[in-house]
Amino acid sequence: MNAPSPGQANGELQATEELLYEARKKIYMRSVTGVFANWRWAMVWFTQIIFYGLPWLQWEGRQAVLLDLVQRKFYFFGLVLWPQDVIFLALLLIISAYGLFLFTAIAGRLFCGYACPQTVYTQIFMWIERKVEGDRLARIRLDAQPMDARKFARKSLKHGLWAAVALWTGFTFVGYFTSIHALAGEVVSLALGPWETFWILFYGFATYGNAGFMREQVCKYMCPYARFQSVMFDRDTLIVTYDPARGEPRGKRKKDAPARAQGKGDCVDCSICVQVCPTGIDIREGLQYMCIGCGACIDACDQVMDKMNTPRGLIRYSSENALLKHWGRAQQWAHLLRPRILIYSTILLLMVGMFIGGLVVREPVKLNVMRDRRVLAREIPGGMLENLYQVQLMNASEKPRRMTFEVKGLPGLAVISPRGAVDLAPSTNVLRPLELAMPTDDARKGVYKIEITARSDDGKPVVVRSDSTFIVP
Repeated sequence: MNAPSPGQANGELQATEELLYEARKKIYMRSVTGVFANWRWAMVWFTQIIFYGLPWLQWEGRQAVLLDLVQRKFYFFGLVLWPQDVIFLALLLIISAYGLFLFTAIAGRLFCGYACPQTVYTQIFMWIERKVEGDRLARIRLDAQPMDARKFARKSLKHGLWAAVALWTGFTFVGYFTSIHALAGEVVSLALGPWETFWILFYGFATYGNAGFMREQVCKYMCPYARFQSVMFDRDTLIVTYDPARGEPRGKRKKDAPARAQGKGDCVDCSICVQVCPTGIDIREGLQYMCIGCGACIDACDQVMDKMNTPRGLIRYSSENALLKHWGRAQQWAHLLRPRILIYSTILLLMVGMFIGGLVVREPVKLNVMRDRRVLAREIPGGMLENLYQVQLMNASEKPRRMTFEVKGLPGLAVISPRGAVDLAPSTNVLRPLELAMPTDDARKGVYKIEITARSDDGKPVVVRSDSTFIVP
């Protein structure tokens, strides 16, 4: 076998480098209307009303949703979570992961196409771009012409609006971690702290860069979900598909005569499906990892089919098996309930049940008893033998409570201090000394197990218990 010449080797190397380091070609996405476009905009409104509006809601005199990292309290309406409640956060993350697995196994990248923040903010930024610079052809012409006053004004307006949305997004994001009303006052008075300033600018810059410039690059190269989605797909997963049996051979044809009579398929090779794709792929080449399942190509193709008096569905949500075996809609839906879906659904329901059940049985008051290691036992006036403890009381509810202590497990053992009730303010954590003593004459050498109880005396009493030991030297 002859070795390649230096010229051939250099050519192959250059081709490889071009493939690996290909410069990005800007995608000029064409606007589209239709069922799936309406769903995308519905999700934009739904997610952004929640994101921008939730921090401003008030609940019993405080912010309804606040992740207070300084005080280590997470407020969710009437629920207050502490670091000790990390199990609920872990369950919530696992539920989200299994929900993503389930939706992906059923219908592909639904989250990417409709609810992913990258998709949502790209949609918003592209809407601003279309309103300022025009639709696809107008934007292409504007970018191709030299800079003049008109182009500068349009570009400046677009970037100014992008920056405003990005900064408002960063401000709202920080408002979930510090009181948004106080944050707004600091912004108006130019008294922002260093960490608030950093995160507003950082999150705003990330939104501005990802949604305004990187766009499909995030989905194609940065998002890990695009790389492992195929693990969750099977041949019965609903995905955006092109029907080659119906569409090929593609080409221009007359509107009035049937496609097959002209030796053509239903696809007229207009490439509008490519022009409306946010990642710039050609769905006619088959399923690709860059496809985010948004359905824009379905809306565009359906409009072309309507103009050609041809049935819709040349591009549609379908499965590989449905295309190969020519299943109808009923057969396609019947194959959705398969073992993988049933397993994911069962696990998801169990974890949701565990999450809700854990919140229902969660104690509003928590008690932790720690022995004072400095003094195991000591005699005190009155002929008593005393053990010292540190008691941590956590009021996880938003109502004040008065707690009294009791002890049992050893005859003659009683609470010396505190004698009265301990007041617990809402959502507070207190550490108090606890003194237990018994008559010295009744004490017998040994280590005895005891139970310490804290009981509230309000209208809806709460009782919490903790085990410890009493030492008689």
